[in-house]
Amino acid sequence: MSTTRNWFASGDPWIWMVGGGLSISLVMVVGLIMLIAVRGFGHFWPADLVEAEVREARSQETTTLLGEIVETETLTAVQAKELGLSESIGEDELLTRYLFKIGNRDVYGRDFRWVLGPRIVERSKPDTAVMLERREYGNFYGYLVDVRRDGEVIATGHDALDELKTLLAENRRKVQELEQIDRYEIGAINYRIEQTRLDEKGLDYNRDELSEAEYEARLAEIKAEREAANAEYQELRVERDKLLEELNRTALTMRTADGEEKRMQLSKLVQVSANNAMSVGDKLLYYVERFKDFVTGYPREANTEGGIFPAIFGTITMVMLMSIVVTPFGVIAAIYLREYARQGTFLRIVRISVYNLAGVPSIVFGVFGLGFFVYTMGGSIDDIFYPERSPEPVFGTPGLLWASLTLALLTLPVVIVATEEGLTRIPRAVREGSLALGATKAETLRRIILPMAAPAMMTGLILAVARAAGEVAPLMLVGVVKLAPSLPIDGQFPFLHLDRKIMHLGFHIYDVGFQSPNVEAARPLVYATSLILLFIIISLNLTAIAIRNRLREKYRADSD
Repeated sequence: MSTTRNWFASGDPWIWMVGGGLSISLVMVVGLIMLIAVRGFGHFWPADLVEAEVREARSQETTTLLGEIVETETLTAVQAKELGLSESIGEDELLTRYLFKIGNRDVYGRDFRWVLGPRIVERSKPDTAVMLERREYGNFYGYLVDVRRDGEVIATGHDALDELKTLLAENRRKVQELEQIDRYEIGAINYRIEQTRLDEKGLDYNRDELSEAEYEARLAEIKAEREAANAEYQELRVERDKLLEELNRTALTMRTADGEEKRMQLSKLVQVSANNAMSVGDKLLYYVERFKDFVTGYPREANTEGGIFPAIFGTITMVMLMSIVVTPFGVIAAIYLREYARQGTFLRIVRISVYNLAGVPSIVFGVFGLGFFVYTMGGSIDDIFYPERSPEPVFGTPGLLWASLTLALLTLPVVIVATEEGLTRIPRAVREGSLALGATKAETLRRIILPMAAPAMMTGLILAVARAAGEVAPLMLVGVVKLAPSLPIDGQFPFLHLDRKIMHLGFHIYDVGFQSPNVEAARPLVYATSLILLFIIISLNLTAIAIRNRLREKYRADSD
């Protein structure tokens, strides 16, 4: 008994408990990351295309399916009975069912179908089966019949696939030119035309301050600018129509697994692949290309297809802006609390308030940001600087600036606490030594204290970035949207548009995972987007950690 009491008194049990808890936490974190990585990376791998002869339950007739098997479930007799399946199995037998991604939504009206194992009469992996990634209606699975240009067949059979890949590569370049015109060049002209409209509105608003001659001259300039923009738009429109006409010259004919033929324009395709006939090297190249399209592309079909580049760009821009705002405010507040404020009851209350601020639910910050930043500050800015644009709000509506400020407010306690801890750890003798040598308090602070506390500041920034990048709830109120028409940074003055709404990876995950009408199709995107978000957070944190370690080594060497 005394041995057990001595063992507890030695403190070893608590060490084992802490070690065990840490190990469990690490296993859970690593397991979660591995799950996300496997599901996220696996989404881009070209899976085998399976053709299955399926016996229908009611009619007992046989139908043919073609697609990918994306999930397999094993059911017990009780589960099969609860699901209402008509297959009769023994109490101890198991039933396997497969989730086929059959695509062809415009033909079948759905992308997925569950098939029971006993109903599959025959299953094969034909080399001639083809998967098409389309810009609309998701993937198409079938067999390539022919390729046509201007209505004339130019390739059939085995040669058609090679011809299709060649034409698709050419078309992709033309589609990129078309997207460049639509997204950037016409977008820039629309921005200029909108600016002339606002300038004319502002001119009318300030007409009393101008003479008639000044008003007419300024109005003529605005009209000339608008006419020039319209002329450029007409030139781009002609170029765009020419590209569209060229893109629509080529088409292909596909046959579904049950024999129905469908004609589609080549301009509607993104990728084509014959997965069963591809070697491992071909699959790797295809995998890299799909992953690159996902990271650099724009979303399609209400975010359920395509890439996530605007969300990546919006997340990084917002976090960087938040960091620029929160760091000086947090550091200044910590310096005041530690170095200048008189220690006492009032200061303890302030510190407790700061600590409690870190525990406030993030949605409360969102409500505060909407009420204070958007409606109060934004509305005041519009009244003072943009009265001519009334009733259209400029800053009086959610946007990048208000989202960043709300996150800065949310993460401010983290930076204050971390910086103050760093200041506390600096020995008192260092301050007194500096003052004894004749330095002022400001010089001591600038040359001695702040450099030594820099690693702690970076630690606070790391924690702030990690929290800000993962927040979603407050951002839904102050500036993040499902689809943003343009990026917050472009070539139009003032280049960084703080009033624009942005896309965010966290909100994208929420939207695709919980708001999508096609949950099965969206599920892989949730894992892939989560993986990218994790990668960005880890990258930002590793960068900050590298800077912190470098500062720590530098000032440690200086102190030696």
